[in-house]
Parts: sequence; C-alpha cells; structure tokens
Amino acid sequence: MSLPKQPRAVITGAASGLGRALALELAGRQAKLLLADLDDEGSRETARLVAAAGGEAHTVRCDVSRSDDVAALVGEADRALGGVDLVVNNAGVCAGGQVGEASLEDWSWVMGVNLWGVIHGCHAFAPRFKEQKRGHFLNIASAAGFISVAGLAPYCVTKAGVVALSETMKLELAPHGVGVTVLCPTFFRTQIIERARGVDAKMREIAEKLMGREGLQADYVARRAIEAVDAGRLYAVPHRDGRWFWRAKRAIPELLHERVLPRLTRHL
Repeated sequence: MSLPKQPRAVITGAASGLGRALALELAGRQAKLLLADLDDEGSRETARLVAAAGGEAHTVRCDVSRSDDVAALVGEADRALGGVDLVVNNAGVCAGGQVGEASLEDWSWVMGVNLWGVIHGCHAFAPRFKEQKRGHFLNIASAAGFISVAGLAPYCVTKAGVVALSETMKLELAPHGVGVTVLCPTFFRTQIIERARGVDAKMREIAEKLMGREGLQADYVARRAIEAVDAGRLYAVPHRDGRWFWRAKRAIPELLHERVLPRLTRHL
C-alpha cells in the first residue's frame, strides 16, 4: 500500500546525510515531517530545506538510544503532524574493530544508536499503527547487515540485527495492514565515517573513496527507499554491488565467506 498523497512522517537522524535526503524526497510530496536528531542546528537546516521544497517540518531533540526520548515522539507527532503514516528509523553511527579488540564502550555506543534506536522507534509506534490499521516502518540497515567485513564487527552486528528485526516485524504487522521496509545500501556520501570510532586510517581512506563515487548518492538512495515503501517491499537494496552480494549470500553463502569476503578484507 503506497503512502498517502501528503504523508506525515517521523524521521530520526534527520539533521544530515540520508535523513536529510529522505526528508527532501518526502517534501516533494508536500509531506508534514517531524525531524528528530541531537544536532539542533542541522535539524533546523533540514527543516528550512524541506519548507523550500514544498513540505512542512518540525524539529525535536531526540537521543534514539534513550527509550523515553523516542516514546515522546508519538505525542510530538500527534501534536505537530496530527498523526503519523511513516516512521523512518534512520539515526546511525559507525564503530569498527575486531571482536576482542573493539572496546565495550564502542560496542555499547553503536548498539545503543543503530540497534536499540530502531527497536525503540518500532516499539513506540507499532501499537499506534496496529490500532489505526495502517502505517509503514522504514528501517535503515546497510549491506553490512548481510555482508560481514572483518574489522567492522560492531557495525555489522547492529545492521544484521536491524534486518532480522524488520523481517520479524513484517510477519507480525502484515495482518494489521502495517508495512515494513528495510533499506540496505552500500557506500554513498555521509558524515558517518568522519564521526566513526575504532576505524583505522586505511579503512577510513578506502570508505571515503568508495563514498565519493559519482552518482548513486543520498538523493538516489532516498528515492529508491521511498519507492520501496510505496510498493510495499520488505527489502530495498539500491546499489548494484549490494544486490550482487545479497544474491551471493543467498545462493552461495559458504563460497562467499570462504573466497570472496576474505579477498575483500585483504583489500581493506
């Protein structure tokens, strides 16, 4: 079931990157948006761009790792938007390092934002969507949710968790008329590497180079994500390389882990 003509949406991590691109994609539909982030200045800039693009935006400070902050978004959405049709659990960070070497503090930080943040958003809004018998979750994972990369253990674990959560929710919520889409992009330009923890200089350099590829940037990813929501698809894998790895994981998982991913890791 496609989104309403003028959808009402809550977007976490809306101050920059993909969150901003999703807000602008929805602004083209004259959407009413609640932009949630810890970066107040960035949220205000996103709101200004949304207004210029034909939408309406309200901002709220929110730490997605705190369940109370996310629970409060339900009331904020009612107050500012008059309800909600779409919840975008987008806020994300990156922490790298191998198991046994990455600090537990970094594990806790990335789990709090990338996994618990999505859990908090789904927990807060699922009862409302079930009650109104409509609505859609767009959960932002990554190709790292199905491609394991040595040295990025904390990040990969959280993104795999978001994929599993979304697949489970699809089964639970479909009988109530509620949709779920999980977005799994590969590399595109955001600030996530600049703010990453536990990522060494070589991996950071490679990631930044891949993020700088021409085309297929945040606006493209956002457009493909919303198209998947409109189509009611569970999986949105917008990049060609991501789709190749996704199919290989399903068709030849042992070969992928024994031959392909070790070579990729050596390059990293």
